[in-house]
Amino acid sequence: MGNIELKITRYDWLGVLIIGVSFSTLLSLFGYYLLGLSTVRGALFGLALGFFITTFSLAFITYMNRYLLPHMNKKWWNTIAAFFSFLAGFLGTISTYYAFQYSAIAVIEIFAIHPFQSASIIGLLTYLMGALIYRFVKTRNEKEQMDILFTQSRVNSLETQLNPHFLHNALNSLAELIHQDPLKAEAAVIKISAFLRNTMAETPLITLTQEIRNASDYIELENIRFNGKIQLHIENDETLKNILVPKFSIQLLYENAIKHGMKNITDPFEITLRSFRDNGIHIEVSNNGKEITSTAFGIGLSNLQERLAHLCQGKITVKHLNPPTYAITLKEIYEFSHRR
Repeated sequence: MGNIELKITRYDWLGVLIIGVSFSTLLSLFGYYLLGLSTVRGALFGLALGFFITTFSLAFITYMNRYLLPHMNKKWWNTIAAFFSFLAGFLGTISTYYAFQYSAIAVIEIFAIHPFQSASIIGLLTYLMGALIYRFVKTRNEKEQMDILFTQSRVNSLETQLNPHFLHNALNSLAELIHQDPLKAEAAVIKISAFLRNTMAETPLITLTQEIRNASDYIELENIRFNGKIQLHIENDETLKNILVPKFSIQLLYENAIKHGMKNITDPFEITLRSFRDNGIHIEVSNNGKEITSTAFGIGLSNLQERLAHLCQGKITVKHLNPPTYAITLKEIYEFSHRR
């Protein structure tokens, strides 16, 4: 994961560049204006000053974060960072002075007479500004880290609710089979073992192909109990096979269909899975069973709704009451953003 204190994004650098150039430009404009010099030349001097200071800052901080600070005791970090922040301002100012010394743009007299003293003062200002930016970046990184840890903790908590829920149903089915058909009970034990092995991956997101396979294994387990009465039809868009979905998502929809839709059904109970693209990624599970009479979610679907929101800003909705159809919708960006 890396040390969050050393994590600096490209957007952080863009912010540093904008702040540094803006500050140096305004400061230079003010100085040139007070001395009665051209403000246009002052703006050019300030832009160059900000550019050189930011360039040195980028070089020094990149070097420190990659090669120096990770191998040093933390008690020296502030001292080293202060030195390099000062050095970035000092060298940036000297570079700007020499770049303009041989140009047609006049340099403020104090720079011309005391270039190193002036560079030292600006180096001190650079250190103070760097300290403020560091505090901001560190605070933001800590907040992001806390958000990630909270989400991981919440998802893990939700998944621990699912495994006992599945085992409860599977063991109840197994208990019935032990007395009715010992051979089927033995087959059920083997399938339960295989199913649990396939779903024990620690990652909360798995590919759609894996989830369809695991959910199909679940239907096979249920068909042991229902004597093959459940028929599964899969219409999967092959271009979506590698998208990542929350583990147990399709299985929960199958389970919900069997629990609520299969009541009083004498014909084969048919479950249909469809996945397709249409202004996003859609996964639909429908069945030919009992009409949906309430759109309120129980524990299982509420659990899935929360995991979808946490993991991929997705959602689950009731698409049709009859035939009963539940739909998972994912944003298109999540096809690639979570890929391992």
